[in-house]
Amino acid sequence: MRILDTRVAPAWVDYNGHMNDAEYARVFSLALEALMGRIGLDKAGRAEHAYTIYTLETHLCYRREAHEGQVLAVEVMLLDKDAKRLHVFMEMQDADGQCLATSEQMLMGMGMGSDSGRPAPFPAPVAKQIERLPHTAQDAWPKLAGRRIGLPPAHR
Repeated sequence: MRILDTRVAPAWVDYNGHMNDAEYARVFSLALEALMGRIGLDKAGRAEHAYTIYTLETHLCYRREAHEGQVLAVEVMLLDKDAKRLHVFMEMQDADGQCLATSEQMLMGMGMGSDSGRPAPFPAPVAKQIERLPHTAQDAWPKLAGRRIGLPPAHR
């Protein structure tokens, strides 16, 4: 599901003439904000439910360079979930659908009321919206999901 459309801003371009690595993380963060809005946790929803989402872990993989003004689209897929957590996979693509980067994230639902800063189950209306997100079975995960970082055994 496409969750974000944007362009590479001039301020995002580094001394190498392409989008700085930190800006890839910014784009995925903007996509996460869009996802939160999609499931009812925009500013109004966060206030109404006294609830938000924190990012627990991110695995960002750079595949291709992006350049100033280039069109970027972010697709999101739900890999797994439980009552309080979402495991999502996002892919940043160019205008031709080429993969520029991926971000796999573990997200935690957090109460903001009297139990502020504590993990809490998704409010029922939010859980209902999460059920509508595109998801995949573990045996059909994207090729770049679930990767481990490290050197191949032959290099040790």
